[in-house]
Amino acid sequence: MNDATTPVPQVRYETPAPHVARIVMARPEAHNAQGLTMTYQLNAAFDRAAHDDDIKVIILAADGRNFSAGHDLSGDGGSTWRDFSTIGTWAGFDAKGAEARYGREMEIYLEMCERWRGLSKPTIAQVQGKVIAGGLMLAWVCDLIIASDDATFKDPVIDFGICGVEFFNHPWELGIRKAKEFLFTADEITAQNAEKHGMVNRVVPRADLEAATLALAEKIAGKPSFALKATKQALNHVQDVQGRKNAQMHVFSLHHLLHAHNELIYGMAMDPNGLPPAVRDKVLARVARAKEAAAKAAKE
Repeated sequence: MNDATTPVPQVRYETPAPHVARIVMARPEAHNAQGLTMTYQLNAAFDRAAHDDDIKVIILAADGRNFSAGHDLSGDGGSTWRDFSTIGTWAGFDAKGAEARYGREMEIYLEMCERWRGLSKPTIAQVQGKVIAGGLMLAWVCDLIIASDDATFKDPVIDFGICGVEFFNHPWELGIRKAKEFLFTADEITAQNAEKHGMVNRVVPRADLEAATLALAEKIAGKPSFALKATKQALNHVQDVQGRKNAQMHVFSLHHLLHAHNELIYGMAMDPNGLPPAVRDKVLARVARAKEAAAKAAKE
């Protein structure tokens, strides 16, 4: 890591009860949007809990009104991949074209999600408010999800010309038919509906969310540590032999095919027609000017 920059803490680590760690996303002003800094701070916190033999259960929570607004589209605040210790080997972050985007999203989204899903200890997502696009991935990597009664879930990326977020777990969370509806329409679903389809374990009043999540974590933490690890490994393996991981890689490739398509058509990785009208019009005007300039340069 580059010692010249010290990222502002965006993640808090707590031990609210014996054998329980709570990792808290602490960017309420940005609705806990996930950029490079939060990604690597989350990874460090998960590692800390995983390596502590006294910890048996890990809670992932979030400050503020909403659990997560997804990927931070405002940028990385001046940080680059050089400011962090990367976990994967794809690299190519400074390459040209599709290689750079593929390498970046493999590192900070897909490989991180697979790594967090595979943590040896049971994890519980404590979810409130909005869970949008990339925010789904942060909840889905956890083994259990406890949601407040005002929580809602949404993957709107089809509106931007993309076939779902990078960690494509939709069919395993909702079942095939509900996953199709969820993705085709980009409609929001409630915590109660998510519970009905098996994506959420329990729905509780917002005021009771923290206490209910901690109570469940403490109950699980009373079980033998090695048995918990082996049970999690067994259940994750069942999903994987059903084809989950192979499907993930296929969809990740389609995800990047669509990024490349949008780059060719719009000069950016997403279809701007899905953006709010005022933003969309500015982007489309910029794309038109760029095309005109390219056409003029080609004639000269």
